[in-house]
This record gives sequence, structure tokens and C-alpha cells, in this order.
Amino acid sequence: MSKYMLIMRGTDETNAAMMASIDEAMAATGRFIEEMIEAGVLLAAEGLDDPGRGVVVDFSGEAPVVTDGPYGETKELFGGYFLLDVASIQEAVEWAKRVPAVPGSKIEVRRVAEAEEVPQGSESNGQI
Repeated sequence: MSKYMLIMRGTDETNAAMMASIDEAMAATGRFIEEMIEAGVLLAAEGLDDPGRGVVVDFSGEAPVVTDGPYGETKELFGGYFLLDVASIQEAVEWAKRVPAVPGSKIEVRRVAEAEEVPQGSESNGQI
């Protein structure tokens, strides 16, 4: 079994569409989460707060620069995730196809690297 993250990616438009029918969206998401629990594949699921309440720490210059949200040039926003323990990427994709997302949204499916896959020692310089 491997861990896969289903990353919910939306735009201002898809987020507005979801908020317009938030009760229905939350109910559908609740049912989806129950299905994953019953199947024994769900490890975690969380959504993120409004991007306007966040900050960006930018490492482009000599010192990190902190900027308040919202993020003007961002086309897509990471809105939350489901973390699954499944046998293959194909199984993760099948779950991703079932996410109750609004039209225009995207779900990115990424395998979570195991600890032994992360570089160790002086070559990594303590950074991932």
C-alpha cells in the first residue's frame, strides 16, 4: 500500500460556485468521506481557510519576504486534500474521480514519498 494525496485545486470562480451552494457541497463531501472511511482508505482530510487570510513567504531574494494574501497572480489555489492509503495510483485516481467537485475544479493526485526516499546526510543540507 502507498499513500496518495488528492489535492483539491480551484480558482476564484470555482470557489465562488462552491460557496454559493455550500450546504450541498458539505453534505456531498461528508458522504464521500464516509465512503472512504468505510473502504478503509482515508488517512486524513482537511480543507484550507480563505486564501485572503494567509500569507506568502517568498525566498526569491536574499532574505525571505512575507506578503499578505490574496495572491493576485495565482490561477489556481490549493484548497485542501484527502490523504489515502491505497494499492496503486490507479486506485487513487478512481477515488479522485469521485470527489464531489464543482465544474472547473481539478484534483491533483500525488504519491507521498516514504521516509527512506528523502535524501539524508550532508548532500541534502537539511533541506527537502
